[in-house]
Amino acid sequence: MGRQVKDIVTELVKPIVANKGLELVDVEYQKEGENWILRIYIDKEDGVTLENCQDVSRELSTQLDVEDPIDHSYMLEVSSPGIDRPLKKDKDFTRFTGELVEVSTYAPVNGKKELTGELLGLEEDSIKLKVDDEEILIPRSKVAQTKLAVEV
Repeated sequence: MGRQVKDIVTELVKPIVANKGLELVDVEYQKEGENWILRIYIDKEDGVTLENCQDVSRELSTQLDVEDPIDHSYMLEVSSPGIDRPLKKDKDFTRFTGELVEVSTYAPVNGKKELTGELLGLEEDSIKLKVDDEEILIPRSKVAQTKLAVEV
C-alpha cells in the first residue's frame, strides 16, 4: 500500500489538531480482536474536553472519507492520552521534568528493565532519571516506553 496508514493519518490530523490549539500526542492503528482501531490521542495544557475529541473526530472522519487511505472497515477513536500519558517527543520530556515517570527498556539498565523515578529531562540522546537519590542516564535507543507514573 506504499505509505503506512499511521503516517497518512498523522499527516491528515496534524493541521486539524493544530487549528484547534491542541497537540497531537500519538496515532495508533492496530487490530484488536476482529476489529481494526484507529486511535488518535490529543492533549492541551489544561486538559482535553469531550467536545475537543468530538470536533477532531468529526473533521478527521470527513478527511478520511475524502482520502480513503484504509480499504476495510475500522473504528475511529479520539481521546486524551490519560493520566499515564506516554512521553515520546523531546518537548514531552521538557514539559514533564520533575514528574514521576516509568521507563521500560529493551535491555537491562542498572540490572532492571523497569525503572521508576523523577524525570530530570533529556541529556544528549538519553533520558535523565533520578532513582533512589541516584541520577541515571538511559539511552533512548534502549527505551521501549516512557510514561507518566500514576501515583496512588
